[in-house]
Amino acid sequence: MTNNPPRLGMLTPSSNTALEPETYKLLHGTDAATAHFARVPVTRIALDGDSDSQFDLEPMLAAARQLADAKVDVIAWNGTSGSWLGIERDRALAAAITAETGIPATTSTLALLDACKAYGVTRLGLAAPYTQDVCDQIVATYAKEGIELSLAEPFGEDDNEAFGRIPAADVARQIEQAAEGDVHAVTVLCTNVHGAGEAERLEKTLNIPVFDSVTVTLWKALDLAGAAPKITGHGDLLRSGSLRALIQDTLTGLLAETGADRTTFRVDLPEHDLNVGITAGEALGEGVRSIRRDSSLDQRRLNTVEWLEEHRKTLIQPHFRDAPNPPQALIDVYGVKAQTLAPVETGGDMTGWISVHSLSEREWTPADLAAVDAAVIRIRSAL
Repeated sequence: MTNNPPRLGMLTPSSNTALEPETYKLLHGTDAATAHFARVPVTRIALDGDSDSQFDLEPMLAAARQLADAKVDVIAWNGTSGSWLGIERDRALAAAITAETGIPATTSTLALLDACKAYGVTRLGLAAPYTQDVCDQIVATYAKEGIELSLAEPFGEDDNEAFGRIPAADVARQIEQAAEGDVHAVTVLCTNVHGAGEAERLEKTLNIPVFDSVTVTLWKALDLAGAAPKITGHGDLLRSGSLRALIQDTLTGLLAETGADRTTFRVDLPEHDLNVGITAGEALGEGVRSIRRDSSLDQRRLNTVEWLEEHRKTLIQPHFRDAPNPPQALIDVYGVKAQTLAPVETGGDMTGWISVHSLSEREWTPADLAAVDAAVIRIRSAL
């Protein structure tokens, strides 16, 4: 007997004409999953009580119960309403769906936040079809989550069905506008516009990820279903997002277990567009400066990294008075006074390494080093 692919349940706005065909296109030619849809009444996006009531809990739960009849493995609210109604509303919705059906749940908005976390995005370009006041509310919502949005000129529509009529070429131009300035990624924030097909092409020209809402929702649904997607041809998120999320989760756990100030992972992985010049993930203590996008050093030529390459074991430095010496910038610019570095090997090569930084001199305990070893094993297994 063969294992069937996971079934993804999607709660779909009733007037949405884009997300179903876009989802099918993203899954076409793969055996990653099958997608199944149930509709809830949504026709207009505005900041008023009538519009807000479209997103009440009971219609969502009724549709979720129908999807549960199909024995789906995950249920996603494939809509972005939490982006202006509030993140806690979506968190409560996902929890209620799981309580009602016993099935893991997420939403487009929660999935976008997870994508931003996986990629370390704190400055995000926003492409959206909504009216200006709705977009302003979205900017305020994400600011509360620590994400600064840079807004391209919105299309100014409030009719949800009309969103799906916006030509993909116009969506692409809006994405390009949203990418202007110093942003880490761009999001197409609506599941009823045709942005998914533009991601791969635009990422190559913009050199930053494009998080289309339909794609983001599919990615997170696949991840929750245990599929860990590696789908090519549709942008970096479906190809590498689950690996990046695992790396980020591992580094966050390692930071907590060691009580360090910063943990990072660098890796050369061309098939995922990752190289050691920029970290693949980083976790920070409160108030600690990020090193994530600093590409000023030739990492493979550093004394400490050459030591790792030669010895292929963990480098433990409670202080920097002994060789091998770290780069002076690590001390002067980032305030590091102690560190532990651990090589991550695949196929006999040192593919990358984990760094654990302390802003004060400290002894690294056996428990600290055991946590580093566990992190190496987890990341190596994922690679």
